[in-house]
Amino acid sequence: MSKLFYEDLEVDADHKSSGRTVTEADVVNFAGLSADYNNMHIDEEFAKKTVFKTRVAHGMLVASIATGLWFTMPRLATVAFMGLEDWRFSGAVFPGDTIHITRKLVEKKEHKRPNMGFFIFEVNVVNQKEEVVQKGKWVILVQRKEESEA
Repeated sequence: MSKLFYEDLEVDADHKSSGRTVTEADVVNFAGLSADYNNMHIDEEFAKKTVFKTRVAHGMLVASIATGLWFTMPRLATVAFMGLEDWRFSGAVFPGDTIHITRKLVEKKEHKRPNMGFFIFEVNVVNQKEEVVQKGKWVILVQRKEESEA
């Protein structure tokens, strides 16, 4: 599978992932994995009394699924995922919702090493109603092409 290097993408390049339905099993398993047993996620009777009227998926579960959806888009020559900037949870995700992500390259930055550089993407997690439920920037360190390839 070919990979996109630093030189291959220009600012404003954008991509959309495939979809992924968040399941009841995802929520239960994430609660066990993370030890986050907040009643909003695991107690339907409690959740019925909240603004959402039912249980919601963990925000970090949704963010984790988003990292997997990243790999359904054109692959980058990634060295490392460097972090999130201004990540926001702007809507709830419920078991049964289907999410996808969009990414738009908003900035390229040089790295002190000449064989790599930074991509900064605006990333949106979007539900089946086309509502943005999470958003922010992802910073990715990517390889540059070898001198012979440039």
